[in-house]
Amino acid sequence: MLEYSTLAAVDLGSNSFRLQVARVVGKQLYPLDSLREMVRLAAGLDPHGQLNEDSQERALGCLKRFGERLRGFPPHTVRAVGTNTLRVAGNASAFLKKAEAAIGFPIEIIAGYEEARLIYLGVAHSLPASTNARLVVDIGGGSTELIIGNRLKPVKLESLYMGCVSYSLRFFPDGKITKGALRRAELSARSEVQAIAAGFSRTHWQDAFGSSGTARALGDIIKLNNLAKEDCDGDITLEGLDNFRECLLKVGDIRKLEFAGLRADRAPVIVGGFAIMAAVFSELGISRMSQAMGALRQGVLYDLLGRFHNHDMREVTARQFMQRYRVDSTQAKRVESLALLLGKQLLADFPDEATELLLILSWAARLHEVGISVAHSGYHKHSAYILGNADMPGFSRREQERLSALALAHRGVAGKIREFVTDPPDFALLLALRLAALFHRSRCDIQLPDLEVRLSDKEFELCIERKWLERNPLTDTALSAEIEQWAALGFDFRIKRLEGSKARITDKTARNAAGT
Repeated sequence: MLEYSTLAAVDLGSNSFRLQVARVVGKQLYPLDSLREMVRLAAGLDPHGQLNEDSQERALGCLKRFGERLRGFPPHTVRAVGTNTLRVAGNASAFLKKAEAAIGFPIEIIAGYEEARLIYLGVAHSLPASTNARLVVDIGGGSTELIIGNRLKPVKLESLYMGCVSYSLRFFPDGKITKGALRRAELSARSEVQAIAAGFSRTHWQDAFGSSGTARALGDIIKLNNLAKEDCDGDITLEGLDNFRECLLKVGDIRKLEFAGLRADRAPVIVGGFAIMAAVFSELGISRMSQAMGALRQGVLYDLLGRFHNHDMREVTARQFMQRYRVDSTQAKRVESLALLLGKQLLADFPDEATELLLILSWAARLHEVGISVAHSGYHKHSAYILGNADMPGFSRREQERLSALALAHRGVAGKIREFVTDPPDFALLLALRLAALFHRSRCDIQLPDLEVRLSDKEFELCIERKWLERNPLTDTALSAEIEQWAALGFDFRIKRLEGSKARITDKTARNAAGT
């Protein structure tokens, strides 16, 4: 994969949107530029879980401005990720189409565990080297991530459905800070944390760190308003939180909050964030929490950098899944080799997308049989469910949906994922995988003739030696059935039977041609 001198990460958070641009020097990143806008996407969720027009307009306006800054960046140097609000919004898909047009790049919706992994990656790179186990707490606008890790590796990951925006709106809708409302907010947060407390208690880590806006705001408020007797140097302490609680109750109204270190754009959501942080301290036995400068956007950058240095977390996950689900690796390699060979031909007209699409095809080919570990009957359905719903570090939701769809339709009736085959690149991936699985149905090494596939609009053509098909009538019959499957989807799939003998493709030469 090519290397680039500049990378960019966009974090579409539930509270704020952030853009980070960094310069690449070897395997290190150095900040070049950053932009931040308080969008409060979570505040735009109506009672039916839909993003209202105002919040969408704020978000799209911000993304257009980010898009101007990113103009001219190569596609693979920018990664934009959406978090909790875009995970739960009922109209997220429709909004994403407009959002991607505004910023000019694809937007990935990442799962909570993936968000936690990336947060830890960003935090770990911002901290001095240490052998101590670290707890990282990141209170976002709609969710809170907790991670225990060692050095650069996360060990335990959790994502809880509570955030500073959602809690502020839920427990303080009129802006009034009463003792009862604050108590209810803290008890609700404690109930959420209590469910995971056993694995995140004080016995599992030595140092605690807070990342992102809420933690930094609380640390600044405690320090600048002398809410702790000892000099905490920006750390959050139990004493500081207790004193801040009293200050909040004394003021009694979010609109009247004025504390040194509290920015005006943070004030409307600080009470919800405080309630969550107080609950985390109480349930996990934390007495002091230091600040970490790294966060999700830095983690996205380092993860993106890793892909350019052959440290792609998605590849690690694919290998782990093959081991966990006891995939027949020899058969997986056969299917992968041929699928990539065909995929390269079919994607010849999509050079900008081909690299990433071939990676998806490679993983789909290696993982399409994970469902056999559940049951052989209907295994493709089990594979689709696993790939669509399992926690797969490194993969976005869209990537998992693509893997799931390919696994589901790699055999049998192709029409079951009619909505998937809407764009030519998706046609290409599906045809390549179906043909690869079809030719290697015997699950043994075979000699294949030269295969040439072409894609034009909704027309496919497979060129293959006639005599080979005559010697392999089962495959010939399967190809005829494949023509019918694609016809049901509105495609014209033709088999061009060539006369004469051509050089044969062995599994080894297929792997070489596919570049694996």
